[in-house]
Amino acid sequence: MAVRQINNYAEIVFTCSEAVHQNSELVAEEHSVVRVLSGQLKVIESNKVYFFESGETFLFPKNRLARLIKTGKDGLPYRAIIVKLTQDVLKAFYEHKKIDAVTRYKSDVIIPLSKGPLLNSFFASMLPYFDLEYKLPRELSELKIQEAIAILRSIKSNIDHILSDFSEPHKINLVEFMERNYMFNMPIEKFGYLTGRSLTTFKRDFKKVYGTTPQKWLTQKRLELARYQLAEKNRKPSEIYLETGFENLSHFSYAFKKQFGFTPSKLPKAK
Repeated sequence: MAVRQINNYAEIVFTCSEAVHQNSELVAEEHSVVRVLSGQLKVIESNKVYFFESGETFLFPKNRLARLIKTGKDGLPYRAIIVKLTQDVLKAFYEHKKIDAVTRYKSDVIIPLSKGPLLNSFFASMLPYFDLEYKLPRELSELKIQEAIAILRSIKSNIDHILSDFSEPHKINLVEFMERNYMFNMPIEKFGYLTGRSLTTFKRDFKKVYGTTPQKWLTQKRLELARYQLAEKNRKPSEIYLETGFENLSHFSYAFKKQFGFTPSKLPKAK
C-alpha cells in the first residue's frame, strides 16, 4: 500500500492500495473523516458490516474497533483521503462553545455522511495538495480540519456531542467487551485501554474472570470461531483467517492443527 502524507503530523492523508485486497485493523485514536475516491472499502465491526463506494464519506469515531478490507473496483485501485480531527484542534474549536454534557452519547462505529456540495468541494480542494513537493504548513492543515468540523456540524445533527467528548475510555464490563471484540487482532495493551484499564489491571481482572491469560483465551476463542466458520458455513481457510484474528494463513494453520490435531483443510474429513 502506498501512503502519502501532506504534513509532518499525518493529519490529512492520501492512501492508495495497489493490492487486489488489502486488510487491516483500525483503532483510531482521533475522529477521522474518510472519503473514498475509488475502489471499495468494507468496514467490519463486531455486529455490523458497511460498504463504501467511490464518492461516499463517513466519520470513524475515535477508540472504536473495526476491520478494513480495501478492494480495487472497475479497474481502479482503492484510493481515499483521511482527515484526522486532532484533539488539539477540536479542543480549541469547542473551548468557548457550551455543550450540554448530559446529552453526550457514544456513537456507532461508523457514521455515514450524506453526499452534498459541501463535502464534495471540501475534498476536491485538497486533491492539489498531494502534488506539492513540500509539506503543507501546519497552520493550513489545521484550517482544513476546522473546515471539516464546521461542515460536519452543518450536515449532521448532534455531532457536537461526539466531537466535543474528550474523556478517556472509562472502566467497562470486561466480559461483554471481550466476547464482542475478541476477533480483532490488536495488542493486549489496546484491549486494556479500551476497557478503561492499565495493562496490569487488565491482566489481573482477566485472570479473575477467565482463569487464564488474555493471549491464551484470545487464541482459543478465535480458533473456535474459525472451526465454526469452516464446519458450519463451509468456508475456506483463506477466506476466514483474517476475519478470525490471525495475521497470516500459515500461522492460522499451525495454531489450528496444534489445537485440534488436524489442519483446517482436513476439517471436513475429520468431521
